[in-house]
Amino acid sequence: MEFLDKFKKKKGSVNKEDVMTVEKKDRRVLSHVPDSTNKRTNTERRGNSNDNKNNDYEAFLKESKSGVRYVTGFPVHMRSYSKEGPKVSGVGKVVDISNTGMLVEVGREEFSALSTKTMLKVDFRVVPGSMPEGNEMRVRQKVKVVRTFITSDGKFMIGINFGKELHNYAAANKDRFMFMSSVVLIAFTISCIILMRAESVIYFKFNKLLYLYSMITAVFLLSRYVFGAFYRPKKVDPDFTPGVSILIPCFNEEEWIGRTIESCVNQEYPIDKLEVIIIDDCSTDKSVEKIKETIERLKKEASGKYDLEGRISYCVQEKNAGKRDALVRGSELAKHELVVFVDSDSFLDPYAIRHLVQPFKDPKMGGVAGRTDVANTYTNALTKMQSVRYYIAFRVMKAAEGLFDSVTCLSGPLSCYRKEIILANKDAWMNQRFLGHRATFGDDRAMTNFILRRYRTSYQDTAVCSTIVPNKHSVFLKQQMRWKRSWLRESLIAASFMWKKEPFAVIGFYMGLVVPVAAPLVVLYNLVYVPLTQHIFPTAFLLGLFLMSFLMSMSQMLLRKSSTWAYGLLFCIYYELILLWQMPIAWFTFWKSTWGTRMTPSDLEEAEKKRLRKEQKSKKKSSDNKNVE
Repeated sequence: MEFLDKFKKKKGSVNKEDVMTVEKKDRRVLSHVPDSTNKRTNTERRGNSNDNKNNDYEAFLKESKSGVRYVTGFPVHMRSYSKEGPKVSGVGKVVDISNTGMLVEVGREEFSALSTKTMLKVDFRVVPGSMPEGNEMRVRQKVKVVRTFITSDGKFMIGINFGKELHNYAAANKDRFMFMSSVVLIAFTISCIILMRAESVIYFKFNKLLYLYSMITAVFLLSRYVFGAFYRPKKVDPDFTPGVSILIPCFNEEEWIGRTIESCVNQEYPIDKLEVIIIDDCSTDKSVEKIKETIERLKKEASGKYDLEGRISYCVQEKNAGKRDALVRGSELAKHELVVFVDSDSFLDPYAIRHLVQPFKDPKMGGVAGRTDVANTYTNALTKMQSVRYYIAFRVMKAAEGLFDSVTCLSGPLSCYRKEIILANKDAWMNQRFLGHRATFGDDRAMTNFILRRYRTSYQDTAVCSTIVPNKHSVFLKQQMRWKRSWLRESLIAASFMWKKEPFAVIGFYMGLVVPVAAPLVVLYNLVYVPLTQHIFPTAFLLGLFLMSFLMSMSQMLLRKSSTWAYGLLFCIYYELILLWQMPIAWFTFWKSTWGTRMTPSDLEEAEKKRLRKEQKSKKKSSDNKNVE
């Protein structure tokens, strides 16, 4: 078939662009926004038999997400299941797929032999990136043809319902195997780590500092996984709907800002309780035009529904003043009690806000972080490594902090705050200085520190957004350097007051501060000094690193059932070889204000200084050459 030949050619080609899951656009405009007329609830709009929203919100969510379709193009092998009727055997192309069924393009011959009563056996592999991470698997099951039609351009289509929904199929096949394997391997890995640390106790007197560090590292990392296992997100109370203002700071983000805006507007949340404000920080590209275009398009498509005129707005800064200034301005414009910060290259799940606000039922809660997934996971090995790192960082590390309401970083892609706290600390936040140098990045950690002094901070794993991560090593390394500088600065500040928090949170924080700061020295000692001076191969040290990285990979397999689990091992190797050595550089360059990943005013200023230095060197070289002549 011609369409299958095209697919095979495409599959073998090299795609240098980001590989992202493509959700099929709903025929309804802003399909998740509640009906402004209140005549039909969202559950009724989706054809549910009862109003799950009022009775069981989790059931409503499960049913709604099962119907989401994803655009794809992988092949499916089909053959007749019933002995009666015409025989069918062939290959089709999956046009789109959901948890409950799929739309398949077939050839004329297969189409003429099919009807809405035909039972088939299908065999296909869900290609990584075609559905949300964790759904990649091989599927073999019985299905029923429920629809046949010919498109306007003459393509033959059949609609198929799965005999067993994909999440149930995965649970009975792939997930069960991954669960059992990961549990056994995690138990084995933890046992090995404990035995190795028992050795540290025995030999402690021979090298107190080294073995003390080893024990602290083991206790810190294992405690994160243990506390993360006990963490549970707050359940949704459908009647708890505080007012929310979503603020999107934007600087030179014309590629993604439109999608970000639409995801923030298209929320399953009362329309009178939600507004979206975009603050452009004097972009030099076409971001402002894209913002205007997106807002006008949404208003036009909505045709007066959902009160978009009063719920979505934008403003442009008079000059580029930085992300903090943009967020403060947005907070001053916000009319609701809670403000949500969303990065301009992050996309909210339609139910993110509904989940994110739940911890604020506690009046002492000052800020809540949502979970950030990687949107372009399957682009290359680098993005796959980041996907594992992001998931473990949020679901394990941040969840462990959230268990004690002491999350130390309410991350930029998706976090919610009480507006009064932002406004009360706006001057100190915007004008923050550290050892005489102005802080221009690390705004999320800085604001988290202001909140932690007097309030609680938490983590809501069910409030999900996805973000674009660097797919090139040069950009990734610049981002990581910026993050390490801000982490070092804000961790030292937090160290002055974290001792007042809950004991387990205090111990975890200070261990988490010591471990990465001292890591470069410990690695140099074990991998360089000991082999050179004592001629001993560092077997135990390397085995310890492998066990810790293996624990990370197995946790990814257990919790997410994703094929990316092996990249956890690869990331740990990458970290030890490259990222670890950024920490010493961060010690001595924490004052730098350049972002490295985008041309902020600080970056432009630094680039101009480099240009002038280069010109001066060139002039000096020319002058020296003339003198020689």
